[in-house]
Formats: sequence, structure tokens, C-alpha cells
Amino acid sequence: MNKSTKIYIAGHRGMVGSAVWRALEREGHTNLIGKTSKELDLRDQNKVLDFIEHERPEIIIDAAAKVGGILANNDNPYPFLMENLQIQNNLIDAAHKLDVSKFIFLGSSCIYPKYAAQPLKEEYLLTDSLEPTNQWYAIAKIAGVKACEAIRKQYDKDFVSLMPTNLYGPNDNFDLQSSHVLPAMIRKFHEAKENNHAPVMLWGSGTPMREFLHVDDLAEAVLFAVESNLPEHLYNVGMGTDITIKMLAETIQKTVGHQGEIHWDSTKPDGTPRKLMDSSKLEQLGWKYKIDLEEGILRTYGWYLKN
Repeated sequence: MNKSTKIYIAGHRGMVGSAVWRALEREGHTNLIGKTSKELDLRDQNKVLDFIEHERPEIIIDAAAKVGGILANNDNPYPFLMENLQIQNNLIDAAHKLDVSKFIFLGSSCIYPKYAAQPLKEEYLLTDSLEPTNQWYAIAKIAGVKACEAIRKQYDKDFVSLMPTNLYGPNDNFDLQSSHVLPAMIRKFHEAKENNHAPVMLWGSGTPMREFLHVDDLAEAVLFAVESNLPEHLYNVGMGTDITIKMLAETIQKTVGHQGEIHWDSTKPDGTPRKLMDSSKLEQLGWKYKIDLEEGILRTYGWYLKN
């Protein structure tokens, strides 16, 4: 493909979108466009349609979403469902109506059933019930996957969905009310270290297993999808290994240099017991992660300290 192909990255300021932008630039792509949420409200169907019609990108990467951890999802079910549906539907429909040649939809591993067999395969989608705390977000993302699949099936267009595992890295959200587990732990351990190595209180039992992927590795998967014609509509993107939340906490504690105690609040929810993804479909085509978890946490803590 041509390096001057016009590519629109929705959500280019977020953790995922900014990583995708960096990866494309590094590969020599020169015609990238992005709009902040103030410049373009992706929830407004007419504005999205006008923007795509005016700009005429050849590729759209949808990295825009309303996201958050267990607490944010549980407390705000309606916006997590409705705003995500609005954002993706407007982008997918405009891309279809205006004949955008490639659309890459980014979702999340939470689309899979709560008690699905591990590791999670793409075909497990819609085979059982979801994790209740983030079902609203999951249902929106499932609708996006199905919309891309339907367009691919009916119109033979190159619309593909990538489902990453838990992501972390530069430009992550470190707000304790709305962040995911890894950045929240980095902040908690750092602030406790600054406070004379005070004890750190963490949610749940520490027993759930989680898989984590550095956002730059996801960006490489998006780049791979941009430059390839992938034969199927849905691909998992992960490392293929997971650790307990307790082990994650100990790894972050060591990286940060916190020497106090860790306390677990077992009255708080654990979420899904395990979420390990089978990413072999994408790996067989030629993509594989490069950044291991310890190295990734070290880089992310370095970014946090600078920012």
C-alpha cells in the first residue's frame, strides 16, 4: 500500500489511538488525520458523516471509545452502552456509505462470556452470558464486531475487528476512580512510596488471572491489519500468557520500589475469574507481541513519572 494513503484515526489522542499514530508514522505513513472530541463529536451522526465525506479517508481506524475499569462501568451503565454504540455506529455507517476501503474496529476481550473456556477463542463470542459489571460496554463492542462482520458478509468490504486483551502503556488513564487495574496500581504504589512506604489497599482477593499487552504491541497489530488483507472478520490480540492480580501487584511494587504492606479488600468484586486470549489466528498470519510484562511495566512507570 501507498505510504501517502489517507488514514483517519478516531480517538487519536487516547492511549490506543496515539500508539497507532506513532506506529504508522514510524513506518513512514505521511497522511494521517485526527480530530479531538471538541473538534468532532463522534456521537453526532450528521457531523461524522459530513467529516468523512469532506476528508474522504481510504482507511478508518476506530480507536475511539468511552472506557473505564470495573467501578466506572458498574456506576455508569447507560453512557457505557449508548455512547459507545453511537460512536462506532456513526463511524461504521459513514465508512460504509462513503465507500471507505478499509475499516479497523478495536474492541476488548470483555466481549467474551464470563465463564468461557480458556484461552478465549474468537468462536466463543455469544456462546454464554457476560461479566455483569461491564456487560454494557461489552454489548456495545459486540454490536460493532457484528456490524463489521455484516458489512463484510453482505458487501464484501475489508472491515475487520481486533480484540485486544487488557492494555497498558503511555497515555494510559491513571485516575483512581476510572482507571484499569495496572495503571491504578502504579499510581497507588508510587503514592504510597512517597508517603513513607504506607500500606496499599487493593480490590478483591488477588486471585483472578489477567493477561496484559503493551499498547505499542497492539499498535503493531493494527499496522499489520492496515498493510494486510486479513481473511477473517475477527482476531484476538494478546500475549498468550497471564498472571494473577496478586503477582501483578508484586511486580509493580518491585518496579516502583515500594516497601510497605499490601492489603486486599475482599468485599470488593474480582470481576471475571480468568481472561486469557488465544491469539494464534493473528500469530499464524505473522504478528506477534515483542514487549514482555516486566519491561512494559518499567517503561510505563517511567512514562508516569515524566508525565
